[in-house]
Amino acid sequence: MAAIAPTLIEKLQKLPPQRLAEVEDFVEFLTMREARAAAGVRLGESLAKLDALNLPPLADDEIEAEIQAARQERSGDVGEMLGCDRAAPTPLGRSGLG
Repeated sequence: MAAIAPTLIEKLQKLPPQRLAEVEDFVEFLTMREARAAAGVRLGESLAKLDALNLPPLADDEIEAEIQAARQERSGDVGEMLGCDRAAPTPLGRSGLG
C-alpha cells in the first residue's frame, strides 16, 4: 500500500466533520470502483478460459435444471441455518419448497 503523504493527512485533519465524512464516502466509492474493475478483469479471464474449452452451449432445459438444483440447494441451506426440518410440512400442509 502506498504511504499517505503527511501533507494530505494535515489537510484532512483541518477539515470540518461534514467534509471529512464526504472524503470518507469518496474513498469508499473509489475502493468499490477498484474492486469492481478487478472483478471485471477476473470475469473476463474466466470467460476466456471457458471459451477455450470449446464446450457446446447448454440447452434451455439443462439451464432450467441447473437453476432448480441451485434453488433447492439454497433453500436447504437456509432451512439448516434456521433449524428447520425440510421434511416437516408447513401449517398449510405444503412443503414450502417450490
